[in-house]
Amino acid sequence: MSTPSDKVRALDRLVGKWQITGGSTGTVTYEWAMGGFFLLQHVELEQDGDAVTGLEVIGHLHPFGGEQSENVHSRYYGSGGGTFEYVYEMEGDTLTIWAGDKGSPAYFRGTFNDDDSEMVGAWVYPGGGGYDSTMTRIS
Repeated sequence: MSTPSDKVRALDRLVGKWQITGGSTGTVTYEWAMGGFFLLQHVELEQDGDAVTGLEVIGHLHPFGGEQSENVHSRYYGSGGGTFEYVYEMEGDTLTIWAGDKGSPAYFRGTFNDDDSEMVGAWVYPGGGGYDSTMTRIS
């Protein structure tokens, strides 16, 4: 593959720095890497009184000798030493991020406003947990 996929390029709306409010507060910054094949997310948040910092690498899986994945996957590396896997999907103005595999009962779903300056959504967890989240573009 010589150019990034349309599924990865659809995440271009995320590029920039965002103020996060809701169940987590702070900032996240998205930037392109490796010619647009990967999107990086830098995380600096506070959640439940704890600092949450990390780096997420978003793109297709392409195992050695194998085919590229259909879905856009990510791996999040957190300051506490944990790693988490997600699947990203942009459909129209709505972004869904599944924790683990696509279709997981734990997910985020948010919708961009008309000028992509804000995305309002919520994290949903099995058993009724979760929290509202608003991203407001800073730059």
